[in-house]
Amino acid sequence: MALHNHPQRHLGMGFRSLARTSTAPASASAGEATAVATATQAYVFAGLRLLTGFVFLWAFLDKTFGLGYATGSGKGWIDGGSPTKGFLGGVAVGPMESTFHAWAGAAWADWLFMLGLLGIGLALIAGIGLRLAAVAGTAMMALMWIAAWPPAKHLSDGSASMSTNPFADYHLVYAVVLILLAAVGAGDTWGLGRAWARLPFVSRNRWLM
Repeated sequence: MALHNHPQRHLGMGFRSLARTSTAPASASAGEATAVATATQAYVFAGLRLLTGFVFLWAFLDKTFGLGYATGSGKGWIDGGSPTKGFLGGVAVGPMESTFHAWAGAAWADWLFMLGLLGIGLALIAGIGLRLAAVAGTAMMALMWIAAWPPAKHLSDGSASMSTNPFADYHLVYAVVLILLAAVGAGDTWGLGRAWARLPFVSRNRWLM
C-alpha cells in the first residue's frame, strides 16, 4: 500500500510546481504588455501635444511676419497689419457680432490674441504650463466659436453660413485636446514637464503645471 501512495504524492507536487511555473510567465507578460501600452499612450499624447503646439505657434508666426499662408506677405503684424481686424471685422453672425466689430483692430485685442497664440504654442511645444495653456486656449477657442457661431444656418444678411455642424467644430475639438493634454500630463514625454514640476515655485503652485 505504501508503494502505491508515493506516486500520488509526487504527482500532486508536480502539478503544483507546474502551476507556479506557468503562472509566473503569464504575470510577467501581462506586466510587460501594460508597460508597453503605457509607453505607447505617453508617446501618442506627446505627439498630439507637439502637433497642437505647432498649430498655435505657426499661427503666431504667420500673422506676425506675413508668411503668405493665412496672412499675405507684407500684411503681417510686424508690417503694421492687425491680426484681429480681418477676422473680427468679418463676423457676420451670432450674439456678439457687434461686440466683435467693436474689438476688431483694437491694439489690446491684437496683443492679447497674439500673446495667447505665442504662449499656448510655446507651452505645448516645451511641455510646461499645460494647465494655464488649457485655460487660456479654451477661452480663446470659446470666443472664436462664438464668432463663427456654428448653430446658425444663415448669416445676418440672409446668405448661407456654410456651417456643417450646429455644435462641434474645430474650435471645440482644439479646446478638448488642450484640456486632455493638461489632464494626462502630456509634457513629461518629449518635453520639459518633469523638470518644470520640480522647480520650487511650480511645486508650491500646482496650477502652473
